[in-house]
Amino acid sequence: RKQEVTKRRRRFRVVDVKVCCFYQNNLSDLHKKLKMGKRQHQKDKMYITCSEYTHFYGGKRSEIPQANFRRLPFDHCSLSLQPFEYPVCTEEGVVFDLLSIVPWIKKFGTNPISGEKLEAKSLIKLNFAKNNDGKYHCPVLYNVFTNNSHFVAIKVTGNVFSYEAVEQLNIKTKSFKDLLTDEEFTRKDIIVLQDPTNLDKFNVSDFFHVKNNLKVLDPDEEKAKLDPAYHLKTTNLETRETLAELYKDYKGDQILAATMKEPEAKKTDKFNAAHYSKGTVSSSFTSTAMTPETTQVADAIADDVVRYQYVKKKGYVRLHTNKGDLNLELHCDKVPKAGENFIQLCKKGYYDGTVFHRSIRNFMIQGGDPTGTGTGGESFWGKPFKDEFRPNLSHAGRGILSMANSGPNTNKSQFFITFRSCTYLDRKHTIFGRIVGGFEALTAMENVESDPKSDKPKSEIKLISATVFVDPYEEADAKIAAEREKELHREEEERQQTSIERKKAKEEQAPQTFKAGVGKYINPATTKRSAAKDESGPSTSGAVPKKSKGKASFGDFSSW
Repeated sequence: RKQEVTKRRRRFRVVDVKVCCFYQNNLSDLHKKLKMGKRQHQKDKMYITCSEYTHFYGGKRSEIPQANFRRLPFDHCSLSLQPFEYPVCTEEGVVFDLLSIVPWIKKFGTNPISGEKLEAKSLIKLNFAKNNDGKYHCPVLYNVFTNNSHFVAIKVTGNVFSYEAVEQLNIKTKSFKDLLTDEEFTRKDIIVLQDPTNLDKFNVSDFFHVKNNLKVLDPDEEKAKLDPAYHLKTTNLETRETLAELYKDYKGDQILAATMKEPEAKKTDKFNAAHYSKGTVSSSFTSTAMTPETTQVADAIADDVVRYQYVKKKGYVRLHTNKGDLNLELHCDKVPKAGENFIQLCKKGYYDGTVFHRSIRNFMIQGGDPTGTGTGGESFWGKPFKDEFRPNLSHAGRGILSMANSGPNTNKSQFFITFRSCTYLDRKHTIFGRIVGGFEALTAMENVESDPKSDKPKSEIKLISATVFVDPYEEADAKIAAEREKELHREEEERQQTSIERKKAKEEQAPQTFKAGVGKYINPATTKRSAAKDESGPSTSGAVPKKSKGKASFGDFSSW
């Protein structure tokens, strides 16, 4: 029993020691905490210190590779970082512009991206296809290339296709022939120009010439470096005086000013003056770069818009072909731009000797191309003009005259005449006329057989010449000129009448002089009449006597 008691006492002692140690440790931690928080804010500042900015609010941050990634567009040269005009590539698929990479290779002889050795003969010329909007696309699937597209080039031919087209038509079928030229190649000849899953070669930050700041100077910049003033950042008074003495006879600014003359302002009149101004007053008030203007000037409407308002008649042209004559009626009053283009080209003799290069039975016949290939021709103004669609004009019936084009707003000189109704071409091609005579010749042209592959007539259908009978644009120009002349005469008459009225008013307002010297504006007749009146009448030199006012008095009661 004594042994059990002693064991229990020992256990309690161990527990007491553990509890005391626990409390002692907690008290020491609490004491430390109280001691730390006593003056912890005494070093707080009203501004951010250097150490706080470095460690908490900015300063040097950890470098992230993704943050330094600078994407180069696929249609840019990897050396000049500008859109390429003559694209070439290396076997690794890095695209350069020929005008930029050749001078680099001559000077450094290395690859500007990796820094490895590179020769000019190893470059591969690329043939990018463009659509009607001028964007690069796949010539097989017609997919427009973007920065997220996957496209490749064939080393043998240099043609560029989308990877989908090459994979489906070459790799899976194991027929390694170029999709355009049918030229054979191997799988190693497929060069990946852009893979959206691997864009490391488009990272400008990793380019060798960017890291080492290497570049080939153009001749103009090299010539500018020969000038000592090119490297001068700050100059003192003596240097400025010396340079001023040197440039005293310098005439470069005069030559530059002569070549940069402002275009002459177009004169406005009653016919071409718009209801809105040029906006020079508001722009000069807003921007200090503009010349100050204080008067509003009406803007000028384009000459074609003014002229076409006076075109109210139809135009008539006869086409002389080797199959007979075609009499055409042109809708100049509805589609003035296309009508004027056709009439002016006929007058110019542009269509003389051309052939109808395309003919499809029961559809149409097309001509107007001097080259006879279907890809040439220019408008009267030298550039394509916009479409003119009218709801009351449709490709309904035989003998409709319409403009041929390669897309929206690409009208030039080519036209076609329908053999049958084709209303599905409405709002796609501009209708500007119709045949009113010579359907026998049109039938003879339709009966000529054509090549089924190229639709080219087997026997030549030639447009010998064109005769213009009625030109409503000449009448409109004559009418505008006559009205402008009439307006000028009217303005001149108003100007003369105004000047006469001003002279007359000035003469009436001027006082009449009767003599020289003092009192020259006093009329002597008036003074004589006043003097005679003074002699005959009473004298008025004295003072006028005042009237006496009677005093009021009460009186008596007799009037009551």
